[in-house]
Amino acid sequence: MADSQISERAGILLKTLVEQHIRDGQPVGSRTLQEAAGLPVSAATIRNVMSDLEERGYLHSPHTSAGRVPTAMGYRLFVDTLLQVQPLEDEAMAILRAELHPDKSSTELVQSASSLLSTISAQAGLVTVPRPEDQDLRHVEFLPLSGDRVLVILVINEREVQNRIIHTRRVFSEEQLRAAAEMVNQRFAGQPLRLVQERIVREMRDARSQIDSYLQHALDLASKALDHDESGDEYVVAGQSRLLDNATAEEMLKLRELFDSFEEKKDLLHLLERCSRAQGVQIFIGEEAGYEVFGDYSVITAPYSDGAATLGVLGVIGPTRMAYERVIPIVDVTARMLSSALSS
Repeated sequence: MADSQISERAGILLKTLVEQHIRDGQPVGSRTLQEAAGLPVSAATIRNVMSDLEERGYLHSPHTSAGRVPTAMGYRLFVDTLLQVQPLEDEAMAILRAELHPDKSSTELVQSASSLLSTISAQAGLVTVPRPEDQDLRHVEFLPLSGDRVLVILVINEREVQNRIIHTRRVFSEEQLRAAAEMVNQRFAGQPLRLVQERIVREMRDARSQIDSYLQHALDLASKALDHDESGDEYVVAGQSRLLDNATAEEMLKLRELFDSFEEKKDLLHLLERCSRAQGVQIFIGEEAGYEVFGDYSVITAPYSDGAATLGVLGVIGPTRMAYERVIPIVDVTARMLSSALSS
């Protein structure tokens, strides 16, 4: 473990080197660092300081260059003690206010937040979808379409409306569908979706034993409508292509593994679950995330809520050489504004 106590001069040189590497994506040599830092010291002195920082684990030298790049420990020291976070730009604040307003449903807000994080940060943005146990069924309607298709209108929580089309085993009349909806609403309105699904499964089993075909049909319709929700995405990712914009040839190979992780979800979901139990902004640099696939990337997250309970996590994924001073407030403010919209 490296010692986090370094001299003021070493701190200035490390900060300058990290900022230079973030900007250019290339190893930084002593001569470049001497010009950028503006310190009244010789190139030999700078080389000695860089060697010391490398020995202590803050820098490393790629085989192809005489320059140095920050390690995860170097980035961590930079973020924790050397970084000056910038306030969010007025233009970005205006965009967030315009898009994250309480008139939107929670589904629309999650989609908007993910896209906004990507657009404003120029990295990949992600938002976890509120879990079904955080969602209550308020009302359901079944409307007949052509053939065996039925339009399901679900009202979730206070104002979110979801429209789905399901296929049934038989054709129902409008009157039959209305009666089925009334039965479902009487039995399940106001209950959490997961509890509703469990009760439906149990009552379908009981209905079979009682040969109650009318109840069976109503429960079957409700089961099909809510099963669709179970297959939904656990999180929304936007802007993966933005990670390609400034990627080096070596980073392109790593990006393929990261995109595969987005598809498989397992590692990222575990990381986001950890973040949901924490308060405020969390920053994972490289291997700090605990998964090899994030070795060259940083994840910056913050939880969001409805004012009463945490609903999920949002954040940004980008290379370790991202502009932390911009991205950290983007994540923080977006989480606060999404929470405000969901609380209104």
